[in-house]
Amino acid sequence: MRSEPTGKAARRAPGEPRAIGYLYVLPALAVYGLFLLYPFGQAVGLSFLHWDGLTRATSAGLDNYTSLLTDPTLRAPFAHALVLLVFYAALPVVIGLLLAATMSRIRVRGLTFFRTVLFLPQVLAMVVVGVAWRSILAPDGLLNDALRTVGLGSLARPWLGDDTWALPAVGVVGTWVMTGLCMVLFLAGAQRVPRELYEAARLDGAGAVREFFAVTLPALRGEIAVALTLTIIAGLRNFDLIYITTGGGPGNATSVPAYEVYHRAFELNEVGSAAAIGVALTVLIFALTVTVSRLVEGRRT
Repeated sequence: MRSEPTGKAARRAPGEPRAIGYLYVLPALAVYGLFLLYPFGQAVGLSFLHWDGLTRATSAGLDNYTSLLTDPTLRAPFAHALVLLVFYAALPVVIGLLLAATMSRIRVRGLTFFRTVLFLPQVLAMVVVGVAWRSILAPDGLLNDALRTVGLGSLARPWLGDDTWALPAVGVVGTWVMTGLCMVLFLAGAQRVPRELYEAARLDGAGAVREFFAVTLPALRGEIAVALTLTIIAGLRNFDLIYITTGGGPGNATSVPAYEVYHRAFELNEVGSAAAIGVALTVLIFALTVTVSRLVEGRRT
């Protein structure tokens, strides 16, 4: 009779030794290091320099990083990015949850068409989205024409040229783009929820709202974490939409970190400052995504 393994042998995974497993992932790790980790290391090095991209660089110490805390023109893009997270992450997740809960509970005619239309912005190039919405939000664009048609001409304004409304206007575009992605993720997750749980909740007298919070929402924790991660990254990396619609203006009312990296590196020739913004943005994205994963999914055992 074969005896059971003990000690380290009992804890070792079956199959090949662990070192063989590392060999399988080595090619992907090499590509990852060459095209991501190495450039990031170069950016970290540049962030400690004063350099215009052409002449000899000089040491900056921590000046580029302290400027991120002390210079209002550098703090503002990060504040704008956090505001955009409301439109890029919070609103799409909430709207996506409501749509998914409604469509999973009620039989909707043409559900496939409706789902495709909502997901369509995800397959469009962001440049195309930016050009289309720049036309819609222009002073003589479709939105203002519609407001004037229904007698609300007093609300018409140059949405992308107004200091107060430019950032929310760009944010609404982000909500339109990301809502379809969240809805599709949540619909896929809701289809995996056993029907017996809904039947048990209804037998207990649960209505639609209580059923959503007691059954649907807990079952979608993993999908919510994925949706928040993707939307937060998209919101913080937002460059092309800002570049196409507002160019960071009016003034710097819509400037965000990714656009500020481009602006300082290629327009102001402040490569060290641009690199510091890029490093800070990377750290912020990593910190927020890890926090979301911990809070939504919970600590795995």
